[in-house]
Amino acid sequence: DLRMSRGLGDVYKRQGFIALLGWSAVSCNDWLDVRPDTEQKEEDQFSTYKGFRDALTGCYMALANEDVYGCRLTMSCTEALAGLWYMPDEPSSTSDRYQDYHLMLHEYDNDGARQAAQAIYSKLYNIIVQANLVIKHAEDNAAAFPDEATRSVILGEAYAIRAYCQLDVLRLFGEVPGGQGTKVSLPYSEVTAFDERATRYDFTGYSEKLIADLDKAEKLLKDNDPIFGYTFEELNAPSSVEIEDTYMCYRQSRLNYWAVKALQSRMYLYLGKADPKYLAMAYDAAKAVIDAKDRDGNPVMTLSGSSDRETNGYKACPNECLFYLSKYNVKDVASILIGGADVQTGVNYLYITPERLTRLFEGVPTDSDNRYAFMWNKNAKSSTSKKNVTILKYYFADDVENKALYYQIIPMLRMSEMYLIAVETTPSLSEANALYKDYMLECGVALDKDVFDGLNDRSGELMAEYRREFFAEGQLFYTYKRNQVKDILWLETQEMTEDDYILWNCVNTEFNP
Repeated sequence: DLRMSRGLGDVYKRQGFIALLGWSAVSCNDWLDVRPDTEQKEEDQFSTYKGFRDALTGCYMALANEDVYGCRLTMSCTEALAGLWYMPDEPSSTSDRYQDYHLMLHEYDNDGARQAAQAIYSKLYNIIVQANLVIKHAEDNAAAFPDEATRSVILGEAYAIRAYCQLDVLRLFGEVPGGQGTKVSLPYSEVTAFDERATRYDFTGYSEKLIADLDKAEKLLKDNDPIFGYTFEELNAPSSVEIEDTYMCYRQSRLNYWAVKALQSRMYLYLGKADPKYLAMAYDAAKAVIDAKDRDGNPVMTLSGSSDRETNGYKACPNECLFYLSKYNVKDVASILIGGADVQTGVNYLYITPERLTRLFEGVPTDSDNRYAFMWNKNAKSSTSKKNVTILKYYFADDVENKALYYQIIPMLRMSEMYLIAVETTPSLSEANALYKDYMLECGVALDKDVFDGLNDRSGELMAEYRREFFAEGQLFYTYKRNQVKDILWLETQEMTEDDYILWNCVNTEFNP
């Protein structure tokens, strides 16, 4: 973490992003790496607004750590759980892919699989405790902030960070929503000490905690978030707006108000498999984001697949990210783990075969779909010259401009997901078809007729789209899980059970993160 923190601080400084973070590398390193083991250290940290900014920035940097969303929960482990990567043979225990291989087979008694799960679990709760410290002191020390609106934004983001992580604890380690088998009680951490035990809740109680946190975040950010006065584009260019506190700019890299609405939609969709009343809430939240207008009456954000991927070469679709993580070394991580432009595939890489790529895009016109055209290196080869395929979502040329805004990012919440959720949950067949046509058009596919003849026809098409759209973003395993899918594509030899979807038994919960 320390090396990452120093490197990130240096890169942001070189690129003029010091205004984005509003913190010094030294102070943030101290926050990330020195655990506040006394009350006095906490009081010192949170005695000033700068201390709160440093602490919140530390949370976002921790989210980009490779044990969580910087790799395991986006590119590698969760995608292995969903059976996306091609791993025909067991790598040696010293290989980087050993853990992924056993996660792919859902062999949770394997040491490698357990080590991966433990790393994810521990880091998520580490971040949650950091967010809890921000929450505790922001609620107790209003005098440290320049005004109430600023305090509301900091506090709202901290609640949202906690909820983002706790939702994925539920989605990865918890029981299958609506399942009839294993039941799991999970810790919902509101504690502020790393060695303090969090209270555990059953699925219903845990869900209520999640909902309450996001309700708080929404209320705190409502009208206080700078996104209500400026567009995302304007806030990405602080010199063009009259904001004295430039820490409040670059809202896409923070859990802003519209990202919170999107996170609510994702959460309600997942909970809806246990209680159908939440599906209408998922729809309402997704539509709120889709229909949102800025101060000039223009859409707050639109789908950007065609312009980003095809026109600009922005493969991670930054212009439709409601929330992304800034990660200066994402290309290095991705080239090691999922392949860059000229990588030679081998035991330490994650890739697929040409046959799998064909199957992935089965049913859509590959001559027009911009994901097929621009997101894949179809000429990667193994050491034996066998042709393979690598994903290029996080790859970019070294000489591109505006790296930090358009390339050095990890998508966390995108407009494409809001469209797919709205298509899945709308009670209107005509709206489902209309939204799906809009979504596919941004993929480069113009549909001249309705795809769905009835509301019950949506699941197969949407499942295929989650595979295509969010490859290497870590969402497919949760989609399989909430739908209780038994036969996962490319893992036909093993039928998924409820226990295969629950990683709770992989972790040692008696830990100090």
